[in-house]
Amino acid sequence: MTKQSQALSVLMVSTLAFTVCFMVWMMFGVVGIPIKNTLGLNATQFGILTAMPVLTGSLVRVPLGIWTDKYGGRVVMTALMACTVPPIWLMSHATEYWHFLVIGLFIGLAGGSFSVGTPYVARWFKPERRGLAMGIYGAGNSGAAVNKFIAPALVVAFGWAMVPKVYAVIMLVTVVLFWVFSYSDPTHRVPANVSFRSQLTLLKDPRVLKYCQYYSIVFGGYVALSLWMVQYYVGEFGLDIRAAALLAACFSLPGGVLRAIGGWLSDRHGAHSVTWWVMWVSWICLFLLSYPQTDLTIHAVDGPVTLHIGLNVYTFTALMFVLGIAWAFGKASVFKYISDDYPHNIGAVSGIVGLAGGLGGFILPIMFGALMDITGVRSSAFMLMYGVVWVSLIWMYWTEVRRTEVIGPRSSALAS
Repeated sequence: MTKQSQALSVLMVSTLAFTVCFMVWMMFGVVGIPIKNTLGLNATQFGILTAMPVLTGSLVRVPLGIWTDKYGGRVVMTALMACTVPPIWLMSHATEYWHFLVIGLFIGLAGGSFSVGTPYVARWFKPERRGLAMGIYGAGNSGAAVNKFIAPALVVAFGWAMVPKVYAVIMLVTVVLFWVFSYSDPTHRVPANVSFRSQLTLLKDPRVLKYCQYYSIVFGGYVALSLWMVQYYVGEFGLDIRAAALLAACFSLPGGVLRAIGGWLSDRHGAHSVTWWVMWVSWICLFLLSYPQTDLTIHAVDGPVTLHIGLNVYTFTALMFVLGIAWAFGKASVFKYISDDYPHNIGAVSGIVGLAGGLGGFILPIMFGALMDITGVRSSAFMLMYGVVWVSLIWMYWTEVRRTEVIGPRSSALAS
């Protein structure tokens, strides 16, 4: 089998594995709703429940990225997926809140798969094609949307406990398929004399910290909203769980599938240009999404006139769709930065940046719940994200935009 054929096989089976892992990782975004109703949880407790898998998936990303550099992605990915099968199955037998929290930590290992697959896939392709390859692999984020199609149907037909049983079987089958159709190349590994400590010194690099900030929005925000949107639709617009999940997929699906296009755009126009426009599109969408349902009374000449201001379900979903597309492009462009700047440490740097994005996905749902409990305003979640985007825009302007030209004769230099 030629190297090119092996590379394509690795890309396809790795993307499948990542899709399944992401589907499992986002499971609480749907099954958490009947669990919340059964246990009588408030918004903050629901946020903690959905965030527990994200915490583990974030914390393991750095060691997994380093182990991938050292031992190869085939072995690490297979072992990682196999370890998640027992806790996924056990979740169907949980009855107490703390049961779900503890099991969620173990299920969260699936979220570390991104830091394994990214360097594993990237090294099978030439630098000029890595953006597209990593974008295709990253399209496995669409597992969040797959979860919204499969889990609600299982919940309605058989109850929430059937979801982890089905997911455990799917994960086990995926482990076998991945091992059979993936390959190893010893030349892709970092020399064994490279230590954990030497690779973690990358945390001192200000560029790595900046990419962590970008990724905390485009990935952390994506994870957080993917977990939050089903219950948001149920509470804000009064939809049932199936309709809510279907509309929530309008954000999750483009946010995953279109990542490949973001990789292609980053290869063609440069990571900086794509990321800059992603941040501005996010800023506009989140500004509009932040506005709560409001009744405004104007004291006119002929008496009080009351106006209702707020997004209906169709406008809301359209804005979420655009935001999902922007973040799909942004997730790819951030990793194009990494592959350009750190070609020999993709695993370690992607692990660090992935950790930051995952921690964003862990902290944000908890903050969403706390803000809603404190303010009683559901759109406060988008107000928080709007502020986070402001931070990245300012940081990007001072470190990159002031010295470059985004539009004009010199803009082509950014692509190199």
